[in-house]
Amino acid sequence: MTFDSLGLSESLVLAAKSAGFENPFPVQEKVIPVILSGKDVMGLAQTGSGKTASFVLPVLEKLEKQHSKRDRNINVLVLVPTRELAVQIEGEFQLFSRNLKRNIKTMAVFGGVSINPQMMGVIGVEVLIATPGRLLDLIAHNALGISQVQQLIIDEADKMFQMGFEEEMDQLISLMPKKKQVALFSATLNDKVEEMKKRLGIDPVFVEIDREEVDLDKITQKAYLVNAESKGPFLRYLIKENKMDQVLIFVSSKRTADNLVEKLKKNGIPARSIHGEKAQGARTKSLQGFKKGDVKVLVATDLIGRGIHIDALPYVINFELPRSPLDYVHRIGRTGRANETGEAITILSDDELQHFRVIQKKMGKRVELENATEVNLHGY
Repeated sequence: MTFDSLGLSESLVLAAKSAGFENPFPVQEKVIPVILSGKDVMGLAQTGSGKTASFVLPVLEKLEKQHSKRDRNINVLVLVPTRELAVQIEGEFQLFSRNLKRNIKTMAVFGGVSINPQMMGVIGVEVLIATPGRLLDLIAHNALGISQVQQLIIDEADKMFQMGFEEEMDQLISLMPKKKQVALFSATLNDKVEEMKKRLGIDPVFVEIDREEVDLDKITQKAYLVNAESKGPFLRYLIKENKMDQVLIFVSSKRTADNLVEKLKKNGIPARSIHGEKAQGARTKSLQGFKKGDVKVLVATDLIGRGIHIDALPYVINFELPRSPLDYVHRIGRTGRANETGEAITILSDDELQHFRVIQKKMGKRVELENATEVNLHGY
């Protein structure tokens, strides 16, 4: 299937291709036609499945056919639990709307920053991506209205009702018109999500994307114990000594990703970071450079890393452990794909050993641990 066959305009098809989507992901194949038809939808899909584009593209398709406006009433509202996700989604709206026949103003609003620029900036906004608390603040200041919302999208719906947003969500729902199109997206289906469907009064089309299965037998796993302060030098040692020309490195935070890239580049290793605060265009450019071999090392966080699909990726390195064993499996599953074998390496310090034992137990596989504390890292 192609984007052309999903009912999108030529400009959006070109935008999708320029963003690195040659063909639609399964979630996009299923969700885009439903949203274009005007029906409500409930999408069960993991992070990194291409979910965001599955609602951004049809929303833009619909808005492109409408007239622009200059008031404070929002047409499309996207509710999210975190600032990082709001920024990421706004980036995708801006990326895909570049070649449209008319300008569609989008904006992300969230707490932790001054409300005044947001109050001034919402005039003429057609797509608002917001965290619930800041949205209610803006409504209380009469900065905007949601009584004319045509489309409501709730992303990471499972988290929205597990992070203390219940009361805020109820307030927002009461301020919106009953007649509107609703799209819910969640990584898990739980009682709170079912309860939310009842509160919204919807019976959506249900779309489920199967979890990706990882064949652990195709992946050679190794683990090295080093002193905490030697992690960076040992990583550079591994890359240089093994002549790694393409390696994906996982870390637990955006700050670590950016810092690690700077250290790698200072030591002559071409590297880029990819995480939620990078604009979609920057993420796409980094990924394309990595795939082509112009960039040896790509440093990623879990949020973005699951969406990286390279058929013959030889190495994955865990510079820091993820919180959950499932995330560990998703990480190493970036290698050993499409009938290829791969190698997954984990660099551990003493304080991570117990957590790594838990990961191995949940995974059902034991990983041989090599003590590398005595490796000569002079010059790395």
